[in-house]
Amino acid sequence: MFPTKWQTAIMTTLRERGRCTISELAQHLNVSDETVRRHTRALVEEGRLVRAHGAVALPLAQAEPPFSRRLSERTEIKRRIGRAVAGQIQDGQTVMLDGGSTTTFVAEALLERRGLTVVTNALEIARTLLGRREHRVYLAGGAFRADIGAAVGPEALALIEQFRADVAILSIGAIDAADGFMDFDLDEARIARAMIDAAARTVVAADGSKLGARARVRVCRFEQVDTIVCDVPPPATLQARLAGTELVWLTAAEDAGVAAPEFAHARADAR
Repeated sequence: MFPTKWQTAIMTTLRERGRCTISELAQHLNVSDETVRRHTRALVEEGRLVRAHGAVALPLAQAEPPFSRRLSERTEIKRRIGRAVAGQIQDGQTVMLDGGSTTTFVAEALLERRGLTVVTNALEIARTLLGRREHRVYLAGGAFRADIGAAVGPEALALIEQFRADVAILSIGAIDAADGFMDFDLDEARIARAMIDAAARTVVAADGSKLGARARVRVCRFEQVDTIVCDVPPPATLQARLAGTELVWLTAAEDAGVAAPEFAHARADAR
């Protein structure tokens, strides 16, 4: 069956924005909630959309667009998150950043810092920081993949394992209350785990589209991360799950490069 005009618009919006509620779709398309429900119901029945915690999303096979496209999506939100994450970093620290569109905006914000030692597997992050503000950049080599804009494999892991960092800053594919931090790619998950192991502190930078989403590969448990910086506060299901951890959730402010402790059980430096 051919999609209707509104079904096409819904699919396009979800590719651009990720997971959305019915109300968010209705507001974006300037139609009623009932119109969106009627058209999404058919898409779910056909398997072209899935329901996810009160919202709809693309199936996993379609959920992770290529890096070049992700870099142009939700840019203002990611830039805001990047500034808030940079606010957690001090001059002269050793910082690891994995490949991802959000961490690319973190790298841009780190131009406000000076004298960092940066270890990354991402070409765009290295290009952003190389030769600027006295930063030293170590680029992990190996098999570079255009779909993720980064290197993966044993060569990349070997370089990461040689360093001991103050902070690892990670992008992520999904945050699930049951399974923790998830990604779509096993090789990317291995890079993230290596950075966690090599760093004294781990910060996850994720926009709200990752909340309640599902991905194929588990990266780590909530207890292995010190701080999450997001543009929205955690939903109730995540708040309940985080109650037994010391993880700090920071919500990036819209009007400044700061992050407020929206939900925190203990400061990360008390661990």
